[in-house]
Amino acid sequence: MNTHKSEKFHAKTETEGTVCTVYLTGELDLSVTPDFRLVMEPLVGDTGLDLVINLKDLRYIDSTGIGILLSILKARHGMEVKFAVEEVPPQIQKLFDMTGISKFFAPQENSH
Repeated sequence: MNTHKSEKFHAKTETEGTVCTVYLTGELDLSVTPDFRLVMEPLVGDTGLDLVINLKDLRYIDSTGIGILLSILKARHGMEVKFAVEEVPPQIQKLFDMTGISKFFAPQENSH
């Protein structure tokens, strides 16, 4: 388990079998982008892992955070490996819906 923490943002990874889940807590914005990238960079390219980002405890995300999620999605799609975003809080789901990106993070049965 790896942990990266700032005062307002926290990312924790847990790997179980071939599934790596990244739990985000707090606020994902421009100021914590370096911390988030540090956690995600080694995971994004690992084709042996299914990657899941859990947003259950995320209170806020800005356009920078959304951009990072989209770049991870694009990279994982290009490698033909699984990527999912789960447990999206209502206020963040509303933002995903308004920006039109919800459909890209919807669970996909045949994403492999």
